[in-house]
Amino acid sequence: MIYRPVVDRFAVSVPLDPPSAVMFVAVFIGAALLTVRRPIYGLCVLLAATPIAFAHEVLGTTLTLEKAALLGVLLGLTTYRGNTALLRRRPALALFGVLSAFVAVTALTAIDAVHRGIVLRESLKAVQYAATFLAAYLCYARDRDDRALVRVLSVTAIVVAVSALAQEILGAPSGLYIGAAIVPRIAGLIEGPNQLAAYCEIVLAMLGAWALVRRSRLLDTALVLTVCAGVLTFSRAGWFALAAVAAILIAAGGRAAWTALRPAAAGLAIGIAGALWWAVYAHTPGVLRASLEPSLYSGGVGNRSELWHAAWQMWRAHPILGVGAGNFEFLLAAYGVVGVRTHANSWYLQSLAEGGVLLFLATIALLVTIVVSFGYGGSLRRLRAASPWVLAALAATVALALHQVVDYLVFYPKIGNAWWLLIGIAAAAVSLP
Repeated sequence: MIYRPVVDRFAVSVPLDPPSAVMFVAVFIGAALLTVRRPIYGLCVLLAATPIAFAHEVLGTTLTLEKAALLGVLLGLTTYRGNTALLRRRPALALFGVLSAFVAVTALTAIDAVHRGIVLRESLKAVQYAATFLAAYLCYARDRDDRALVRVLSVTAIVVAVSALAQEILGAPSGLYIGAAIVPRIAGLIEGPNQLAAYCEIVLAMLGAWALVRRSRLLDTALVLTVCAGVLTFSRAGWFALAAVAAILIAAGGRAAWTALRPAAAGLAIGIAGALWWAVYAHTPGVLRASLEPSLYSGGVGNRSELWHAAWQMWRAHPILGVGAGNFEFLLAAYGVVGVRTHANSWYLQSLAEGGVLLFLATIALLVTIVVSFGYGGSLRRLRAASPWVLAALAATVALALHQVVDYLVFYPKIGNAWWLLIGIAAAAVSLP
């Protein structure tokens, strides 16, 4: 057997078949019944299903376990009274308002779009994020069982991390090509290494915030594996964002944070040791990606410099409503980037290119509203006294906002759904005493 550090994977649409349809129906019914029994059970199902796609195509759209679970949870929530009154509370009303505006602007970009069907796809994705926020908010507002949530989150994080770390041996979906050496960049259940880094940021924020107040062996294990996997993605922006999460947790937790986050530090040490081993294997410290030079092997997805230039040119040509949500990858050839089909590797430039000034402002408004809702005006005292979910939402949002300067991560539902689940839980924690 020859070790292959990178095993090419090709995206293939899998049509819906009867056994898969039965599974989706079972997840839908199960999530609905669990939510009727206790809303927190429905929220736990959403947390567990988010990183597991099991994607199948039907009627031009993609069915996933998370979508089936989300629809089931929403159906289960209709059996409870007073949902509208709960949604009128702060900050849920403001957050849902900016989310609705974001959905509306995304749909509005169809006016000048060449591919309007793609705009519909992106608009429905934004609707899914809004529905995920609503489901998480209403479930947690009605049933605040933190122990159950943290246990499910820990187990899910362990599964994702182990699936990624196994690729160090079994082969990863992408790699660093340095001379004759190929170093794997792990992803596991998530789409790619940068996306896994983003998932680890969100999970570190949640687990780390809870470690400040209530540790367990399960949580500590999840922290070790999550940070280790995040380091071995070799995502430079991901490393920076993980450091940002840690900095916010330490600032809010004070001296106690240094003890509480020891498992994360252990994961960091193991991850660094693994990275150094790969540096020895490659006979160069270049594997540590200290240079800002782009990779000579772009894997058919271009380099950031040319993608950013194309995004800027698209915005200049369509300054108000852009070229249409989701249209960037299909128009690259017209802007000088031939043979490449990908996103802009920047959330902010992507929003400018695809939605012009309106979508860019809607994106900024979204981030500002979240930070204002959970930041307490920068008061560490109030942040320490708040629910750990609030601290986690602030840390994860700041990390994602920084990371997405050079990556576009909420394009991927596994990242967007995980983030909005956290925002929904945190909003419920703020709105209720």
